Amino acid sequence: MSYSHDELLNIKSKINAEINSTEEIILKYRELTKPISPENAIGRVSRMDAINNKSVNDSALQKAETKVKHLYLALEKLKDVDFGVCRVCKNQIPLGRILLIPQVTTCVNCSARM
Repeated sequence: MSYSHDELLNIKSKINAEINSTEEIILKYRELTKPISPENAIGRVSRMDAINNKSVNDSALQKAETKVKHLYLALEKLKDVDFGVCRVCKNQIPLGRILLIPQVTTCVNCSARM
């Protein structure tokens, strides 16, 4: 069983919306992860906080960049006959799961086992 034409259009719309919002988030994280200039007059503790925050933001940026890559992959695979098929058990991934996490490649059961 595969998705209907209308369901695929809905999924494509959701993927495009996710790509747009994730790319906006990436831009914000890139701004937050710019190097901290040593000539900025901030105290030692504040500098340590800034370095820690930069590390957290670097991690979030990396996750967002990975997500957008997977979203683009999902958009490319949308026309494949096996789109929405769990890569582990080969069962159809429910439409609700695809709409919540469009880049997902496993069903809930297989995802929980990983």
